[in-house]
Amino acid sequence: MNKTVGILHPGSMGVSVAASAQAVGHRVMWVSEGRSEKTRERAEGQGLEDAGSVQALCDQSDVIVSVCPPHAAEDLARTVLDCGFKGLYLDANATSPQRARKIGQAMEAAGVDFVDGGIIGGPAWHPNTTWLCLSGWNAHAAAVCFSGGMLEVQVVGDEIGWASALKMCYGAYTKGTTALLAAILGTAEAWGVRHELERQWARDDAGFVDATNGRVRRVTAKAWRFVGEMEEISETFEAAGLPGSFHQAAAEVYRRLSDFKGRDQTPELDEILAALGGPVVAKAGNGQPSGPTGQDAETQASSSDISA
Repeated sequence: MNKTVGILHPGSMGVSVAASAQAVGHRVMWVSEGRSEKTRERAEGQGLEDAGSVQALCDQSDVIVSVCPPHAAEDLARTVLDCGFKGLYLDANATSPQRARKIGQAMEAAGVDFVDGGIIGGPAWHPNTTWLCLSGWNAHAAAVCFSGGMLEVQVVGDEIGWASALKMCYGAYTKGTTALLAAILGTAEAWGVRHELERQWARDDAGFVDATNGRVRRVTAKAWRFVGEMEEISETFEAAGLPGSFHQAAAEVYRRLSDFKGRDQTPELDEILAALGGPVVAKAGNGQPSGPTGQDAETQASSSDISA
């Protein structure tokens, strides 16, 4: 039976999720209130119906899918609850399993069927490229809402938190290593050895330099959004008894790149490395780095005094 599915919100990922629900034959709605002109263009281009307000969307929807930046996931869920929604709520955001369980407990206490979700891959416009991972007792009910579109659906299990944990572990590697590579390039640039590093990389793998530089350049478009995801991954690691500092550092790397949001053109690598910051280290006459400057030099001097 066809349902009414509400999408909060149809960003670049959310609108592709909406398209998969439409492919099954569902009526799909969105909320224009407080959204950008770009979001409106995406929603109208996909033929989504505008409910106007979150309250109206909640009143008309059988299923609501939350696709938003991780820092907004709890507030959005609370807004939906305040509207008296009683259907099925799928949280498909990049949040820690702990946060998914917290949202799920609030939903279930209010009589809402909750499904934990995590999206792996980019916007789902091609088959076998993007997976919606689901978990919870109602996961199969959510899965059938998207079974006819480009979005691949995988039910991980019946435990709330499992889908989010899978998403966190996968993103820890994919987005975490991109942040690491950006930091390595920034550090090599600051010490004046980036070109030497690239030559060494090329000896190991002829295509690695171009692939890495392209990867670091492309990530700038979404860096602002990945800050919160790295923080959620950090919390996931810590809850498992492992250090979260890896991805706290990754969050800081993405934070430094967040001003590239909305650029029409992909920035050049030099501009990205400048945004990452750090002292510019000139080489001394003997070909060796001259050492950090400014505050970093003072810190190093202080450390030396203490150890002496």
